[in-house]
Amino acid sequence: MSPTSPSTDAGKKPSPEPTPAPSNFIRDTMIRDLETKKYGDAVLQTRFPPEPNGYLHIGHAKAICLDFGLADEFAGKTNLRFDDTNPEKEEQEYVDSIMKDVRWLGFEWDGLYYASDYFDQLYEWAIKLIKDGKAYVDDLTADEIRQHRGTLTEPGKDSPYRNRPVAENLDLFERMRQGEFPDGTRVLRAKIDMTSPNLNMRDPVMYRILHAEHHRTGDKWCIYPMYDYAHGQSDSIERVTHSMCTLEFEDHRPLYNWFIQQLGIFPSQQMEFDRLSLTYTLLSKRRLLKLVQEKHVNGWDDPRMPTLSGIRRRGYPAEAIRNFCAAIGVSKTNGTLELAMLEHYIREDLNKRAPRVMAVLRPLKVVIDNYPENQVDEVDAVNNPEDDSAGKRKVPFSKVLYIEQDDFREVPPKQYYRLSPGREVRLRYGYFITAKSVVKNDKGEVVEVHCTYDPATRGGNAPDGRKVKSTIHWVSAAHAIDAEVRLYDKLFSKEDPNQVEEGQEFTANLNPQSLDVISHAKLEPSLANAPVESRYQFERLGYFCVDPDSKPGRPVLNRTVALKDTWAKIEKRAGS
Repeated sequence: MSPTSPSTDAGKKPSPEPTPAPSNFIRDTMIRDLETKKYGDAVLQTRFPPEPNGYLHIGHAKAICLDFGLADEFAGKTNLRFDDTNPEKEEQEYVDSIMKDVRWLGFEWDGLYYASDYFDQLYEWAIKLIKDGKAYVDDLTADEIRQHRGTLTEPGKDSPYRNRPVAENLDLFERMRQGEFPDGTRVLRAKIDMTSPNLNMRDPVMYRILHAEHHRTGDKWCIYPMYDYAHGQSDSIERVTHSMCTLEFEDHRPLYNWFIQQLGIFPSQQMEFDRLSLTYTLLSKRRLLKLVQEKHVNGWDDPRMPTLSGIRRRGYPAEAIRNFCAAIGVSKTNGTLELAMLEHYIREDLNKRAPRVMAVLRPLKVVIDNYPENQVDEVDAVNNPEDDSAGKRKVPFSKVLYIEQDDFREVPPKQYYRLSPGREVRLRYGYFITAKSVVKNDKGEVVEVHCTYDPATRGGNAPDGRKVKSTIHWVSAAHAIDAEVRLYDKLFSKEDPNQVEEGQEFTANLNPQSLDVISHAKLEPSLANAPVESRYQFERLGYFCVDPDSKPGRPVLNRTVALKDTWAKIEKRAGS
C-alpha cells in the first residue's frame, strides 16, 4: 500500500454517526420533552444560525456538533440559517465558507434558510405589536436611548415618544420603511418595562434605519430587524423545538420568550451552554478580522488561525474536532481549556490514520564510503504501525543520503546518542552506520559526514545481536524531492492573548516565531504528487498536511502538530 493513500477528509461528506457522549442538561431536557410530548408528535428540531460576517472558528465547531449531533441522536432535524440582518458586514464569501465548513465537519443540514427570508413576516408581526400597543417609534438618538436605559442598579426612564398614538406609530414605521428618514434618526422599540431588573427588557430596539444594500434582498429594505427580534421569530417560523446558544444570551431569553408570547406563535425554547475558549487562542470574529485586514496572517485560512478553514488547511481532521467537542461536553459555566487538550485529540486521530513517511527538514549530507557506487536498494517501510492493513512501501536507499542536521554532533554532549564520530547508529529500515570523518565549509560548519555501513544489518538488526542506542531517519539524496515545509506554532505568546499592558493592542501578544518556513526540505519520493489536504506523519518530526500552494513535484506541507521530543527537553534543560 502506498503512503499516498493519505489521511484526508476530502470527498467524504456523509453525516457522521453521533459520537457517544456523557449525559448533559441539554440532552436531558430533550429526553424529557420527547417523553412528555411537549411538542406533540413533532420531531426534535434544532438550527445552527451563524451571521455571515466572518469565517467560522473552532468555537463554532462546538455549537455545530451540538446542534447537529443531538438532532441526529434523537432522529431529529437541523436547519442551517444565516442570520443576515446586518447588511453592512455580511458577504456572500462568508455564506459560501460557512456552508463549506459545516460540510467539512461532517454534517448536512435538512433545511437552508436566511433570516432575510422572513423580512416580510417580521415586518407584519412588528405592525401587529404596534397595533397591540406593544411597540412604538422612538426619535431618541442611540446615545439618548442608552442614557434613558438606566443601569443595573437604577431603573430606566420612559422615552418622551413612548406613548405616541398607535396611528402615528404605524404611519412613522411605514415611512421608515419607505426610506423617508436618514440612518439613525428613528427606531422601532418594543414597549415592555423600563424598570425591569433585566436591561434587555427595557424597551429594546426592534428595527433600525439602515440604507444599505443587502447581499440577498438588494435595496428592497432600508429598515432591518435587530437580532433579538429576528432570532426567536425565525426559530418559531421553522418550528425549532430546541434553540441552543451560548451563555451570553441567557439574559436575552426573557425577551426571546416575550416576543413569542405576544405574537402567539410556535413556542420555540432557548437553551444556553458554555462558550468554547482555548489558551493561546482568540475567538472574537472582530479581532480575527483585524488580524486579516492588517495582514498579521495570510487570510482567514492561514493555518495559524482558529478558523475552521485555517485548521483544515493546517491538517486537523474533522473527526478529531468532533471527538474533542464530544469529550468537553456542555455546562452552564464558562471556562478556558488548554490548547494542549485539543492537540491531544489531533495526535490521537492522526496516529491511527496518518501514513508514516520519511522527510528531512534541515538536510545534512551523509556519504557511505563502503556502499557500492551505483547500487540502489529498496528497503521495506511500514506505512502505519497502528494499522496492519496499511501495509508496507518500498523506499530507495543509496550511497548518498540526507539526515537531519540535529542528528549529528561532531562533539556530542552528554546523553546524546545520535550520530557522532566513532558512534554506530541505526538508519530507520536500513543499516547500521558509523561516522568516520567530516567535511566542513569555510565557516567551519559540518556539511558532509562520511560513514561506513555494515551490510549484514539490513533491515536494522545485527546478526551478532549488538545493540545501538539511536535510530535516525533519512532520505536518499538521488531520489529525494524538494519541498517547502511550514512549521506553525501558537499564534499568540500569552495564554490569554487579551491580557495586554495599558495602551497596547492585543496584537502586541502575537508570537513572532509562529511561522518558520523551510525552503529546501527533502522528502522521500512517494510524496511527489501527494494530494492537497492529505496528512502524514514525518517519522520523528510530527504530523504534516499538504497545502494548496503545492505544485507538481514541489509539494508544500504544513506542520499540523509536533511529536513529543525527549531530546529537545534534555537539551533545553542542559542549556539553562
